[in-house]
Amino acid sequence: MRDLLTISVDAMSGDRGASPAVDAVCAMLTEAPGLRVLLFGDEGQLNSLLSDLPADAAARVELRHAPDVVAMDEAPRDAVRRKKSSSMRLAIDAVKAGEAQACVSAGNTGALMAIARFALKTLPGISRPAIISAVPARGGRTCMLDLGANADCNARQLFEFAVMGTVVVSDIYAIERPRVALLNIGEEQIKGTDAIREAAAQLESSSLNYVGFVEGNDIFSGAADVIVSDGFTGNVALKTMEGLARFVALQTRRRFRKNWASRLAGLAALPVLRSLQASLDPRRYNGASLVGLNGIVIKSHGSADSVAWQTAIRSAMLEVDKGVPVQISRLLETQLTETQAP
Repeated sequence: MRDLLTISVDAMSGDRGASPAVDAVCAMLTEAPGLRVLLFGDEGQLNSLLSDLPADAAARVELRHAPDVVAMDEAPRDAVRRKKSSSMRLAIDAVKAGEAQACVSAGNTGALMAIARFALKTLPGISRPAIISAVPARGGRTCMLDLGANADCNARQLFEFAVMGTVVVSDIYAIERPRVALLNIGEEQIKGTDAIREAAAQLESSSLNYVGFVEGNDIFSGAADVIVSDGFTGNVALKTMEGLARFVALQTRRRFRKNWASRLAGLAALPVLRSLQASLDPRRYNGASLVGLNGIVIKSHGSADSVAWQTAIRSAMLEVDKGVPVQISRLLETQLTETQAP
């Protein structure tokens, strides 16, 4: 088993309990013969959910009993101090100990970041880790960070986010020179806070492919591959997108059910609507990466189903394969050397 890629999975912390996580693990063990999983949670419950797993796959999953669970409303500090035997903490500790190469959890975001930062520490040269995730955009997708880990950021931290985003997009989506933009209230150089304008100056003097400011209405335009912001702004933007998507879906259903004529129109448009729904399916984009840590941690959406969980596990496997933390350290070192050169 030395050649197997090992992922630790916190099966207990999501909104839907252990079932979606275990279903996803079973599917991924069948899909990926080179995958091994350390599954953390209530041993009795997990055993019953794994009862139908084929022998070959069952040989590649190891149950680790965790008596505690970090609640969704638990304060991050309390999770670090009081939940040392939680499924979340033990799954991250497995990465720290070198037993697993990445961790996936659908638990409390604040607690996950706090525990991961406490256990794994940040990479050299990184002052704060960030949360990065893909959102649908014209031509494919755009990756945004930070999405909530750091409400206030200075220019240096925004620059670090740009470096981390560049590595993730380059490695995961095979884009050689990702276009990096700063999310701002206007495209003019005089717009924005001091931190944003200073970060822009640092990016302009770097060798990153910096393309300038973008506004909120450009997030889906495909104008940039990486969009950088502080965590407060990024999280508000992300939640606004999620709310708008639900609103549009609800209004579309209501319009097509309004009368017989609209129902017939809906039937005619059904293939197009299904294609659009598939392309915008949030399960395809599940799995936010906690970048900047000395290890790989993937945050699945709390309400993720089995399909979304599988996406998150694939993201973890891909980051392991590409060696994302090592690549971040190398690029950051290069950028610091360039910016400090006379």
